[in-house]
Amino acid sequence: MVGLATIATLVVAGFASAFMAWAIGAGSSGSTPFAPAVGANAISIMRAGFVVGLLGLAGAVIQGANVTEAVGRELVVGDPLTAQAAALALLLAAGLVAVGVFAGYPIATAFTVTGAVVGVGLAMGGSPAWGKYAEIGTLWIAAPFVGGGIAYVIARLLRSERSPDRLLLPALAAVVGALVANVELAFLGGDGSAGTIASEVAGELPVAPLLGIVLVTAGASLIAALALAREVRIDAAEGQRRFLLLLGGLVAFSAGGSQVGLAIGPLLPLLDPHGVPLWAVLLGGGLGLLVGSWTGAPRMIKAISQDYSSLGPNRSIAALIPAFAIAQTAVLFGIPVSFNEIIVSSIVGAGYGGGEGASRAKMGYTVLAWVLSLVLAIGLGFGIYAGVTAILGA
Repeated sequence: MVGLATIATLVVAGFASAFMAWAIGAGSSGSTPFAPAVGANAISIMRAGFVVGLLGLAGAVIQGANVTEAVGRELVVGDPLTAQAAALALLLAAGLVAVGVFAGYPIATAFTVTGAVVGVGLAMGGSPAWGKYAEIGTLWIAAPFVGGGIAYVIARLLRSERSPDRLLLPALAAVVGALVANVELAFLGGDGSAGTIASEVAGELPVAPLLGIVLVTAGASLIAALALAREVRIDAAEGQRRFLLLLGGLVAFSAGGSQVGLAIGPLLPLLDPHGVPLWAVLLGGGLGLLVGSWTGAPRMIKAISQDYSSLGPNRSIAALIPAFAIAQTAVLFGIPVSFNEIIVSSIVGAGYGGGEGASRAKMGYTVLAWVLSLVLAIGLGFGIYAGVTAILGA
């Protein structure tokens, strides 16, 4: 029999999770995927918020398991979070993210959630998960340089007269096609587990598995390249616009798969004893992201698309391709990552590659907000939980 106190704490933790999902939807997952497309005037702000909400919900259900498991079980070694600890961590992180949303600065959601869970978990007596921290830190540090660097190179190529769009855009589409063919999707495997399009189709071919994957990937690349080449040949501007919107959709889908774990991961230890299936938890978190995207994302879309760099279609394409690749890498390895960090760094790289830099003052404040959000989340999570525990135990 579940006691009233347990029910009350579960309700509070659930409310905190819903608040966090809303804040993420209004912030990183709801605003960043289509910000470059809005900056390039390929889609309106309100329509972008509507579409990204639907795609984020789909990504949460189909790709959200890995990051959710990591946030819920792998950040601290020891006993799982209690309902009180989960509620505190989620409320603290959501509060910091909400401040960023209303102030117009893109707070790194992964920093706040990870920091809050680690701080509270250590205050409970858990031990640091150094191996996981190394994975997370490596991606967090590398993402701005890798994403910004790739975006810079692509923007330079698209700007160069020696690489006309009618040739380069299909080549970029081929790269995206290869990535899509190897994206891991839930329930695609033959036994109901996650799988990729390339691996599943390769299994039906009368060749070795690795060779089959290579052949399917090459086929997907060729199809994507030929399709965009045809679009560009008919109408170059329209083909460019459709490619940009496709990339925004892929990034929005990836955002849902990554960010939902930040909202609902801490709840997993609380729901396990009650037999709640993971897909239901992911669906609930995805709906929270959708509501946040529809109600709070337009403000942040404007901030990222207009305040950081003046983007055209080519530079927007240059920003979204590395963002999609990095996001899927994070989803595959179950690493919580901030889409604000990925997209902003890619936008800046694309802006410089296109000959227009971003506001250094704005970027300085943004990086400072990222660092402070991590430090504050860890410190406040540890301090508040330890303080409350001491008072209640006195």
